[in-house]
Amino acid sequence: MSSLRPFCLTSWLAVPAAAVLLLLTPASHAQTPAARPATAAPAQSPDPAPAAPSQTTVAARSPEPRGVTSRAIDKVKEVAKSAADIFSRVPCQPPKGGSKAMGSLPHVASRLVAGQPVVIVAFGSSSTAGFGASSPEFNYPNRLAAQLRRHYPTAEITVVNAGVGGEDAPEMMKRLQTQVIDVHPDLVIWQVGTNAVLRNLDPADTAKLVEDGISRIQAAGGTDIVLVDPQYSPAVNQRKESAGKMIKLLGNVAELRHVGIFPRFEVMRDWHENQSIPVESFVIADGLHMNDWGYACFAQLLGDDIIRSVGQIKLGVNVPADVRTYRPM
Repeated sequence: MSSLRPFCLTSWLAVPAAAVLLLLTPASHAQTPAARPATAAPAQSPDPAPAAPSQTTVAARSPEPRGVTSRAIDKVKEVAKSAADIFSRVPCQPPKGGSKAMGSLPHVASRLVAGQPVVIVAFGSSSTAGFGASSPEFNYPNRLAAQLRRHYPTAEITVVNAGVGGEDAPEMMKRLQTQVIDVHPDLVIWQVGTNAVLRNLDPADTAKLVEDGISRIQAAGGTDIVLVDPQYSPAVNQRKESAGKMIKLLGNVAELRHVGIFPRFEVMRDWHENQSIPVESFVIADGLHMNDWGYACFAQLLGDDIIRSVGQIKLGVNVPADVRTYRPM
C-alpha cells in the first residue's frame, strides 16, 4: 500500500516586517482552504456531542476594521493555505469504474440556474458536525459551501450544519421538523446509519424511520434529498454484517422514495482498495471519523454532483421527477 498522507501545513509565522510586506502585495492565489494536520482524537462511544447546529452563509462578508499587524498575519495564513492545497499530494478522485450518475437534483439546480437563493441543510451526526476536522472550516458542510461559492460567485447560498454527535435516526426524527422542515431547504443531505450500526440497532428499524422522515420532508414540498450511508472505517468494518444490511436498506429507501443516495461506504472503500490510500490518511486515530482530507474529498464529490445537475438543467436535460437517485461519477 502507498504511504501517501494528506498534505500538512508548515509553520507560517514570519517576522512582523515580512508580514507587513505581504499585506502590501496583491493576492493572486486560489481561495481553496488548505489542509491542516489530521488531529488524533481519543475514541468516543460511539460519537461525541458537538455544539448545536450552525449556519454558514456563502456570501461576501464584511470584516470589522482590524490593526495592520493582525491583517498582515491573516494575509500570511491565507497565502500559506493557498500554497498548500489539501489535494496537492493526494488528489481527490471519484471511484474508478464506478457507476455513473442517474438523474439529478432538479430543485436546487433550477434555483441556481435562475439565480435564486439556495438553502442546503446538512443533517446528521458527528461526521456532519465535523468531529475529527482540525477546524470547523474543514468540516464537510463548510467545504461544500466554499466549493459552491467558487463555482457560483454571485449566488446567495446558505449551508446549515445540523449535525449533532452521537445521534442516529431516532434522535434525528425528534428535531426533523424544527431543524430541517421549518428551514424550508432546497436540498437536504441526510447522513445516517453509522451510530445505529455501532449500537447494534436493527437496520430495518433505522430504514423505516428514515423513510418516514423523507415522506415528511417531501410532503412539505420543493426539496431535493440525498441520503449518505455509513463510512468505510475500522470501527464500522468490525460490524460488517450490520453495516452491509444498513447500506443495502438505505439504498432501497432512496430508490423507493426517489431521492438521491451518496454511497459514502463505497466511495471510501475505493480510496483504500483501488486508489491505494492508507486508511489512516482519511480516518483519524479513533478508527471512525474522517480527517481534513476525508471531509474535503467527500464534500468535493458531493459538490461535483450538484454542479453537474446545474449543468444538466442549463443544457435542457429533462430528468423525470421520479428519477432522482444518483451515485457520484
